[in-house]
Amino acid sequence: MLNRLKEDVRTIFAKDPAARTAWEILCCYPGLHAIWFHRLAHALWVGGFRFLARLVSHVSRALTGVEIHPGAQIGRRFFIDHGMGVVIGETAEIGHDVLMYQGVVLGGTSLERTKRHPTIGDNVVIGADATILGPITVGDGARIGAGSVVVKPVPPGTTVVGVPGHIAGLASSTESEADVLEHGQLPDPVLRTLSEILKRQSRLEEKLGELERTVPRVDLPQLVGGNGGSDGRNAEKAIRQALRDVIDPEVGVNVVDLGLIREIRRAGDDVIIRMVLTSPAHPMAGYLVEQVRRKARRAADGRTVEVVLLDEAWRWEDREPHLRSGGGI
Repeated sequence: MLNRLKEDVRTIFAKDPAARTAWEILCCYPGLHAIWFHRLAHALWVGGFRFLARLVSHVSRALTGVEIHPGAQIGRRFFIDHGMGVVIGETAEIGHDVLMYQGVVLGGTSLERTKRHPTIGDNVVIGADATILGPITVGDGARIGAGSVVVKPVPPGTTVVGVPGHIAGLASSTESEADVLEHGQLPDPVLRTLSEILKRQSRLEEKLGELERTVPRVDLPQLVGGNGGSDGRNAEKAIRQALRDVIDPEVGVNVVDLGLIREIRRAGDDVIIRMVLTSPAHPMAGYLVEQVRRKARRAADGRTVEVVLLDEAWRWEDREPHLRSGGGI
């Protein structure tokens, strides 16, 4: 028993950088207290003292904010960080070396008195407020992202994020303990899929542009005259109209209506477009710049187009009037 207590303390030291002393862990960690209460309640449950076991778990819930049914089976070196709001159902099974954050629910989806709660493998990390429902299995080494809702089995070594949960990648074989704790740094499968679709669209548009350049074009304005001439204004209007086909993936609105295009002007035989991004760390910045360049080049009858990103902040007020009035976002 003493060895198990020491093992529990060592586990918290290894997985919680906020832990400073053994006395602090023993006195101030509700997740640890909940596990100790559960061991007593589970022993009573297995011994046939069902009411007394439920009473112990109820007292534990009141003191720690963690609700663990005494019938749940929990392995060694299990750590609940913070603890508040965790709910673990009767037929849940948890392996060894599992790290669980606050608000996690291992819930059931059936009224039958059968296996109805999840089985969690070894070395699994479950992020804050994640919900895992039904008699499914989460494989060894898997990572469940914060706020995810998992209703399907999770293969070993995979990362699951989203509502409902989607497999977003595989864990690295060289992943360190520090990497495992980075449960907030998770991939976005939706953005990744969207990025692939946009890349394919870009290649198709490039091929279409090559085909269009082989056919004489008589319907597009030519960039002749000065910047202030009527032809120059018509050319700028044509480019702006073409850029309405470029959609910002993060907002779902074209770059013109968003107010990202600040200036379109001619410099000799070239066209210069000055634009901003909705955020400095825009994940699709390269895609947007390339799409603006291609669309503008086609509207400018194949002339060289330079896109300049300005170092200034974009604001929601920069949107077109019909968007500010609620017509688009």
